[in-house]
Amino acid sequence: MANIQIRKYRDEDSEAVRDTYTMGMSEHVPSSFMHMLKQPPTQMVLMCIFCALITSSKSFLLPILAVTLVLAGARQLVVNVFNRHIDTSLGNDLKNISETYLKQKDSCFWVAEVDGVVVGMVACLPAENAPACLEMKRMSVRRTHRRMGIAKALCRTVAEFTRERGFAAVLLVTSVVATDAQKLYEDMGYKKIREFVIPGIAGKIMNFTLIEYRLDLQREGKSE
Repeated sequence: MANIQIRKYRDEDSEAVRDTYTMGMSEHVPSSFMHMLKQPPTQMVLMCIFCALITSSKSFLLPILAVTLVLAGARQLVVNVFNRHIDTSLGNDLKNISETYLKQKDSCFWVAEVDGVVVGMVACLPAENAPACLEMKRMSVRRTHRRMGIAKALCRTVAEFTRERGFAAVLLVTSVVATDAQKLYEDMGYKKIREFVIPGIAGKIMNFTLIEYRLDLQREGKSE
């Protein structure tokens, strides 16, 4: 049986954490692309292009080629959106994890090790718009080590940290395409509290919805 250990981040974990985060985010590209294709505006545009070209050219080849090129461009748009998000994250809080999380009040960053190798990560810090809550961030587990209970162990670590510091709840935000993550959070008692589209034209084109969850830990000053 694998030896799983959840511990606080150390500076030598930096490269493994960056790789874990980058790979985890990149995995969402295919599902995000399919999500965009399922949107009525996308399907309407593709249908209009196909019908217009088949009517004007009297040939199937040109419209099929045009739709293929549009689909390739759409997938590249999704890739670019994720690459920008990854680069921004790696340049912000993941650039200096010790300063961002370990040296700040009511913040922390943990890694999951299996047989001495970092295979997962999670962090938390005070929620900007909810003073009574901590926000869970940067949850990721390498695909090769999923279904081992690592994600649940990381979630429990954040919940216990939050409870120990007297906060009422844990908040987190995940994407509409992260269906496995949604199931995990809901199985662990998180409740969906709102959905919103990411800002920017790319988010509106893709109709890329983010979902906010909340796990209540204390009621009337008492732990659950």
